[in-house]
Amino acid sequence: MTKPKITLETAEKLDQNDMLHNFKKEFYTDDNRFYMDGNSLGLLSKRAEQALLTSVDDWKTHAIGGWTDGQEPWFYMSEKLGAKTAPLLGAKPDEVISTGSITSNLHQLLTTFYRPQGQRTKILADELNFPSDIYALKSQLELHGMDPDEHLIQVKSDNGATLSEEDIIKEMRSDIALLLLPSVLYRSGQLLDIEKITKAAHEQGIIVGFDLAHSIGALPHNLDDWGVDFAVWCTYKYLNSGPGGVGGLYVNEKHLGKKPGLAGWFSSKKDKQFDMSHDLTHAETAGAYQMGTPHILSSAPLLGSLDLFQEADIKNVRCKSLKMTRLMLDLIYQELDGLGFQIITPLEDERRGGHISLVHSEAASICKALKKENVVPDFRAPDVIRLAPVALYTTYKEVYEVMMILKEIMVNETYKKFKNERDIIA
Repeated sequence: MTKPKITLETAEKLDQNDMLHNFKKEFYTDDNRFYMDGNSLGLLSKRAEQALLTSVDDWKTHAIGGWTDGQEPWFYMSEKLGAKTAPLLGAKPDEVISTGSITSNLHQLLTTFYRPQGQRTKILADELNFPSDIYALKSQLELHGMDPDEHLIQVKSDNGATLSEEDIIKEMRSDIALLLLPSVLYRSGQLLDIEKITKAAHEQGIIVGFDLAHSIGALPHNLDDWGVDFAVWCTYKYLNSGPGGVGGLYVNEKHLGKKPGLAGWFSSKKDKQFDMSHDLTHAETAGAYQMGTPHILSSAPLLGSLDLFQEADIKNVRCKSLKMTRLMLDLIYQELDGLGFQIITPLEDERRGGHISLVHSEAASICKALKKENVVPDFRAPDVIRLAPVALYTTYKEVYEVMMILKEIMVNETYKKFKNERDIIA
């Protein structure tokens, strides 16, 4: 049976039935701009702005007293943010803390959990992960005197875009100490089967960690039920905390009480921290894996942003996200056939994150042409265009209009006016 043609009216009807439609008003959006880069940097919400201003006001009004006497006391902010993030992860409040950056948190947890012994010395990762994670893994191996060429095993991809869970599991051997994978692959948007991978790894005695940068805020997680040992993430993408926003980490409750690999001032138990002892009494919660003083002005916006997720419900966010990426996929097939695009994002809902990735030989110049038409895409070298409609502030109509703009650029070949090379920041 032939599918009915998707029209502007199709998209408008979807908007009329969208239970999250009113959340768009919570964000600073531009009616003349189509923002499709929320998987790199989310938009500012009015509540995030107000939460930041509250902490600024606490600084202005209370000075150092803001640590305990402010409207949002800074001394407890990281724990409060962890508790508000926990429902997005299927975790308990004590297992989650907002702190540092995604890479500093990864180093902390690798230092804590990667303890090579006997023949179990290797780390299992993949060849498609974001470079920063691989840099961290290699540097940790080198700190242990290990050669990354020998001790870092990277699962190969058959197509350069996605991974096979079966191929990952085949690499789980008795010499693997720790596994680190992304939940959603940043280039293709593939969502891995976290539960299946974790179960298989634990059967081999392997510690399991995940980088949730491209999934947190876009879809629900069940880290406790899945048995994941640890996880890290950033908050400036789908969680909309702002550029350089605080990172976060999760440690499964079965590991709580484990001494942090990298200890610091804020690793302490709260009631012991100001004893000023040179012997650390570390927290028995995920707070133990903090190091330095919290970055209050890059943490505060997340307080407001997480309120929106509590109201929207992450299951509703996921439902709309899948509908929008499905609409985008259907429009690609309907409108862009024969124009040189290859979809590398999995088509199945259960295998897809929050963005769509297209490969095109002229990807860099196409992205520049889109920007000229007030569409903000994301380019990843050498030939990937990423488009991320975000459930809380993107409409179905905007998805439709973006695809029509992309079609016009291709049909009229206006992209040929631009050099097919990336800018300094892609």
